[in-house]
Amino acid sequence: TFSTAVDGQTNVEIHVLQGEREMSNDNKSLGTFRLDGIPPAPRGVPQIEVTFDIDANGILNVTAKDKGTGKEQSISITGASTLPDDEVERMVKEAESNAANDKERREKIDRKNQADSLAYQAEKQLGELGDKVPAADKTKIEGLIKDLKEAVEKEDDEKIKTLTTELQQALYSISANLYQQQGGDAGAGADAGAGAGADAGSSSSGGGDDVIDAEFSETK
Repeated sequence: TFSTAVDGQTNVEIHVLQGEREMSNDNKSLGTFRLDGIPPAPRGVPQIEVTFDIDANGILNVTAKDKGTGKEQSISITGASTLPDDEVERMVKEAESNAANDKERREKIDRKNQADSLAYQAEKQLGELGDKVPAADKTKIEGLIKDLKEAVEKEDDEKIKTLTTELQQALYSISANLYQQQGGDAGAGADAGAGAGADAGSSSSGGGDDVIDAEFSETK
């Protein structure tokens, strides 16, 4: 299942490839097609299902379907499974000899994509929390977001790794502080309620020593 890369994206291009390599440019291109009519939504929300099917005649049918609307588009490719044996063997050997380098390139791309997604989510979180985030923390996170976006644009892998970690820690910190504040408020309310109950009980019993155990549960 695939999705969109930017907010409001209404179409996706499907590139059909044949090969064993990690990078698309290192494989054989079989064809491309586009699925239109995706409802505008935040990036990552639409779900695009892509299926592959080879019939008895060796024709490859590739279909992309938007799960939300049911709209779909497809392409049929002939000769997809008719590569000579020596060509298949060459492609496999090429993939094996480049496996380590391809893996490193794949990991760099994954880090870049994860950093881009983190910056997007961080901006969204700041907007949702609003004034609940202290001004100093907000300024720090906005600076980290800006620096991370620049590192992604320049494809600076070392900075991407460092800034991703720093931004994650900053987000963890504001989340932890937010929950601590909420927990402190709840604790203060529980203490006040327990104290009032104890005083009332003491007054009505004329200062008796009887103790009544009770369980309190807070529903949020």
